[in-house]
Amino acid sequence: MEYSIVKVIQAMLAPGIMISACGLLILGMNNKYSIVVNRIRLLNDEKRKILHLDKRMENDIRRENIIRVQIDRLNERVKIVRNAVFAYSFAVACFIISSLCIGINLYTQSDEVEVLILIFFLTGMLTVFIGVVLAANESLKGYKIVRIEIEELS
Repeated sequence: MEYSIVKVIQAMLAPGIMISACGLLILGMNNKYSIVVNRIRLLNDEKRKILHLDKRMENDIRRENIIRVQIDRLNERVKIVRNAVFAYSFAVACFIISSLCIGINLYTQSDEVEVLILIFFLTGMLTVFIGVVLAANESLKGYKIVRIEIEELS
């Protein structure tokens, strides 16, 4: 069976929708990653300032402990964001490979290539799901960190 170049390109770009969706997810997670890292830096800076005070009051010690807890939790959070970004990036790679396999399969009509298409596409979808679960977990952890800040101000 002979295919035109346009049909080949159309078939290969079918997973492109998933590649675009993952790109948006990666962009959002990278933004969160930057925010979390900046927050860690700000808290570390604040902690350094407290440690350099000549006269330490009970309030300063309490604040230092709260900062330490926040930094620990932000460290957990940044690892989750990193893992979500990795999952989305891995999914993009799977979708690209499935797209290439679709192009190859249009010319070879190989059952083995069809199996590869299915495996890579489903692996990409599963990896996107894992990334979404990680992103949801990160949001919950972010909320808990905000609650620490709110409780401190109360």
